[in-house]
Amino acid sequence: MKKGVLLVNLGTPDSPSVPHVRKYLREFLMDGRVIDIPYISRWLLINLIIVPFRGPKSAKEYQKLWEDRGSPLKFYGEDLAEATQKKLGKEYEVVLAMRYQSPSIQKGLEQLKAAKVNSIKVIPLFPQYASASTGSVIQEVMRIVSQWQVIPKLEIVDQFIDQDLFIETIALNAKKLMKDTEYDHFLFSYHGLPERQIYKAEIGKCAVGNCCNHYGEANKYCYRAQCFETTRLVSKKLGLDDSMVTTSFQSRLGKNPWIQPYTDHKLVELAEGGIKKVLAFSPAFISDCLETTFEVGKTYKKDFIDAGGEQWDLVPSLNVEETWVDCVVEMSKH
Repeated sequence: MKKGVLLVNLGTPDSPSVPHVRKYLREFLMDGRVIDIPYISRWLLINLIIVPFRGPKSAKEYQKLWEDRGSPLKFYGEDLAEATQKKLGKEYEVVLAMRYQSPSIQKGLEQLKAAKVNSIKVIPLFPQYASASTGSVIQEVMRIVSQWQVIPKLEIVDQFIDQDLFIETIALNAKKLMKDTEYDHFLFSYHGLPERQIYKAEIGKCAVGNCCNHYGEANKYCYRAQCFETTRLVSKKLGLDDSMVTTSFQSRLGKNPWIQPYTDHKLVELAEGGIKKVLAFSPAFISDCLETTFEVGKTYKKDFIDAGGEQWDLVPSLNVEETWVDCVVEMSKH
């Protein structure tokens, strides 16, 4: 019998049209792990405020991102699944799914079930664990599989910042840019989370501050600590001096405090402090998407230059880099 591998990314609208973007945002934001407030409050906020007003704006951004093959996050995911399948061989069945929209986790699991796999390795394609991403994928997988009469052996990769090939791929992509430019500073920008979600993770005493300077058993499920550890591992691989490295967080929403420091604040500080050339990393994402291509790659570049900087380059996403494919292959084996 075959062994199953389910690769799961966040998701993307079926098209960049306003109705499809609104449908995607509604499904995504109604997840109680993403916006963790009471259901009625969440429903009113999303359906009466966020989706009606944000939908058209997001659709315009998706239209700029969209390519002939569709959304990069989806088609790079398809390429990754195909490359992983090719390297693993006939002993495995590799399937791509999205937490929101299509192809759904339900469809992916049914495909593995139809292939008569005797075990399933679930790999949420989020390097760092967070309840709103990896946790949501695990919950959905468990919900579906719990209804099966025969439940195969399940194994879940809950984070992979400690995978050397993951760190190596980021470093290799960075070196391609570093060979032509001597950068003044290296900024690692990660997707943000509300501070309350860090506290709710029940990782013990947490100050959402200097405790993230160290990483171990006590804070291994703290998203912020994992992000700082990712920065340290990549910096070590590249031989970067700590004084030239900043870790920060992007994409905050609403008025409640999110984990800090904020990327949009930090880049202005860097420019005003005399930093002229920055190499930016986005290690919370493995594929090109709005948060990498536009937020970090374009919006932050403009903000940095407007504040007095001269050059802002973004390290490419992992997408289907050969070393990254090898990393996924290694994680898939069971």
